[in-house]
Amino acid sequence: MDILWTGVFALLLVGYFALEGSGIGVGMLLPALGRTQPDRDRVVAAMAPFVLANEVWLVAVAGVLFGAFPSIEGEVLSGLYPLVVTLLVSWILRDAGLWFRRRLDGHAWRAGWDWMICLGSYGLALSWGMALVAMAGGLSGPPIGLPGLGGGLVVAAAFAFHGWTFLSWRLPGQVTGASRTGGALLASAGVAALPVAVLLAVLAPWLLEHIAPSATLNVLSVMILPFAPLMLGAQVWVWRTFDPRRAADRIPSFF
Repeated sequence: MDILWTGVFALLLVGYFALEGSGIGVGMLLPALGRTQPDRDRVVAAMAPFVLANEVWLVAVAGVLFGAFPSIEGEVLSGLYPLVVTLLVSWILRDAGLWFRRRLDGHAWRAGWDWMICLGSYGLALSWGMALVAMAGGLSGPPIGLPGLGGGLVVAAAFAFHGWTFLSWRLPGQVTGASRTGGALLASAGVAALPVAVLLAVLAPWLLEHIAPSATLNVLSVMILPFAPLMLGAQVWVWRTFDPRRAADRIPSFF
């Protein structure tokens, strides 16, 4: 059970980086690739249907952290408190921008929320990178500093590359001027997930030392694991439904 739940936690966190990294990257690139309002509308509409399904992975990560690793949950959250707050605020800003940008007409209204999407996406990428560096250092120093900023820039660059590849797959030959296959998108997802995958490989022994008792893990298995196929099935449905090869005209107009 110890190895199973450590693997589940690692899979969920890597999956979040691989999937939602594309949405964060698209948000970061929104001002550069969406030079006109119609282009920005097209970019946001191409990315938005995937966001909620991708964010479910982060919610699952938090649930597994609280349930399977209660002894380190407090240590991690307190040691990364400024970054956790920044992540939450950035998450709220980015999602608010996605949902509110088309609720009223007007160039200023939509442009303002577009900048919220961009700023929130940068906040997510940089905060995640700094959090990974702090975790790699054992939470022994301040979470915000030059090493952390370097890690943030690395993760931001990986997410931006993933976002560019995603748009080249989702809108081939349009806003990026390039066309990418599903294989290229899978490769860029690997690039986005590589930083957290390396960290988890290093921290695996530490995670196993602090995992919850077997009785707790057994209860979690009964309560959570039956729902895993539903989460995976929803993810597959979203990506199949909005695959450009199957549904080139399914670009929602309400984002």
